[in-house]
Amino acid sequence: MIQKFFIVFLSVLITLSVIAQPKAQIYTYTDRDGVLHFTNVPTDKRFRLYKPTGFGARAGLYRHQRYDSIIKLAARKHGLDWALIKAMIHVESNFNPRAISRKGAKGLMQLMPETAKRMAVNNSFDPWENINGGVRFFRHLLSQLNGDMILALAAYNAGLDAVRKYKRVPPFRETNRFVKKVLYYFRHYQ
Repeated sequence: MIQKFFIVFLSVLITLSVIAQPKAQIYTYTDRDGVLHFTNVPTDKRFRLYKPTGFGARAGLYRHQRYDSIIKLAARKHGLDWALIKAMIHVESNFNPRAISRKGAKGLMQLMPETAKRMAVNNSFDPWENINGGVRFFRHLLSQLNGDMILALAAYNAGLDAVRKYKRVPPFRETNRFVKKVLYYFRHYQ
């Protein structure tokens, strides 16, 4: 009996020691050319601790809630519903602050370089700057389109000139999909 207890105790102890082993830490940064660098020994101050966001429900939950405080502050500052801004970020970048589109839009709210410059965003990969610049730009679009949220969303995706040309949501598949997805997530986050 004592021998059996000892074997179970030893098994539990070994299991706990394996679980308690520290995991290797990985650091990453993206350089100016968009190249992603990984290391376990950071040699440059630009490296940040890598936190995987694509594995498991908890990681996904963290990614979707990670920027809520910034979103709420920016939305309040510009008189917008924070759930709408969160929905836009969800559709634009899926909460990836390092996202870069094929057309060159960057960051959480996928700001084009010209838009970022107009909105005084110096670093499109900085969540605070990107969200504030994106919200400020969306507020501008709303004022240009008499407060029409649907048209402002279309203009955010396709450009103000396209919306003015068609006097409605432009007949672009990508823009229509964008507007529908944002409205879906807007309802979801409310």
